[in-house]
Amino acid sequence: MMIFYIIYYYVIILSMNDIQQIAIIGQTASGKTSLAIELAKKIDAYILSLDSLSIYKEIDIVSAKPTIQERDGIKHFGIDEIYPNEPFSVQTFISLYQKVYQQCQKDNKSLVIVGGTSFYLKMLIDGISPLPHISTKTKNDTLSLLTDINQAYSFLQKIDPIYTQSIKPNDRYRLQKALEIYIQTHTIPSKYFQNNPPVSYIQGDMNIYEIVWQRDEIRERIKQRTKLMLKDGLIDEIVYLEAKYTREPNCMKAIGIKETLAYLDGKLDKTQLIDKISTNTARLAKRQKTFNNSQFENVFKGSLTKLKQTLL
Repeated sequence: MMIFYIIYYYVIILSMNDIQQIAIIGQTASGKTSLAIELAKKIDAYILSLDSLSIYKEIDIVSAKPTIQERDGIKHFGIDEIYPNEPFSVQTFISLYQKVYQQCQKDNKSLVIVGGTSFYLKMLIDGISPLPHISTKTKNDTLSLLTDINQAYSFLQKIDPIYTQSIKPNDRYRLQKALEIYIQTHTIPSKYFQNNPPVSYIQGDMNIYEIVWQRDEIRERIKQRTKLMLKDGLIDEIVYLEAKYTREPNCMKAIGIKETLAYLDGKLDKTQLIDKISTNTARLAKRQKTFNNSQFENVFKGSLTKLKQTLL
């Protein structure tokens, strides 16, 4: 009888870890969001959004995040998590993934991961090196060095020329992190990362599906979505965001926001605004496609219609 209970216990534990995970990637305006919601309803799943704009509260229209009605009762993570003046990093999405995974285990749900910022999915799969605890003194010492960013870059270049090759002289964020590691651990960054290799955060198996469109088709979808954004109140949203948060936060430099700010400055008319947003978004779509093609393996690719037939 005791053996029976031990076996039963391990079967329960294994079943708790056996969560179905599906990732949907693709260019912006490719139809990922609607497909993810339909799929989540079919397989009884929660959704984790990997999108660098949808994570912000109050950035609704320009991020093209699904409305409450469009979410259709499906619980979403990664949407409306922080305010525009709050910072986030890839670690934010790692924490969100760990949170939603545990919630799926608890609620016996599947998980659908979706978003245009595939970089975060790549980091979840490949992992990132664990960073050391950075003391207040180290932070202050690093900020003192960064008062002259050129001098700080030269200093890092001198102590770790190999690692510095991967950092641009004006990349203040990565420069700060590298200097903090050195000051805190007395180890040059290249050696530190060699001693602390990245570890994947994805638990279990995960299938990746990519929606593919022809270039002319995706450009037309982008243009139509841009027009819809203006109709839904894009300009009013950006006026509100600028008044509340100023133009300083990084998110205020995102595509759709920076062009609208130029319109508000009188540099563009509405026709030019639509063209500018559409053009820059199309360029982003091209970069997304290139990234997806080069960074992910064993991906099931197909048109939106084909993936709907496959998944639904």
